[in-house]
Amino acid sequence: MTRDELITRTRQLVQEGERLRSQPSLAALQTWLKLSDDLLSVAWGQMDRYHLAWLMVGKPKNVVRGRHMTHDEEAAYVREVAEGKTAALRTSLDAVERQGMPFVGEEGGVAQGQGMGDVPRRLDVRGQSDPRYRPPDD
Repeated sequence: MTRDELITRTRQLVQEGERLRSQPSLAALQTWLKLSDDLLSVAWGQMDRYHLAWLMVGKPKNVVRGRHMTHDEEAAYVREVAEGKTAALRTSLDAVERQGMPFVGEEGGVAQGQGMGDVPRRLDVRGQSDPRYRPPDD
């Protein structure tokens, strides 16, 4: 997968996450979670249960057990899960797009012009990282 493909697909999934928050659907959430899990796995590697539990992605605060959720409960569940997963997707997008981090699934394995561990940045006049800096496209 190229960096541009990852950025495009992640942006699409972020938009779908935002749509799910405004128009909740459990079936659409399940499909979206599968697609986002697959993309994040290709980009960053497989996450085991420990990592997912630590991130609390897909683990709503008020789980309904032993009965079907009401329409309002289901909508709240979809919104909460979509919000958490969308935040994880935004973090991934920021790492790839703004920070230029290498990712596992990248063709060639390392971001162009970068060694493992090198993160492009520019320092401001105080010697602090400038958060507005975007690395140049090669």
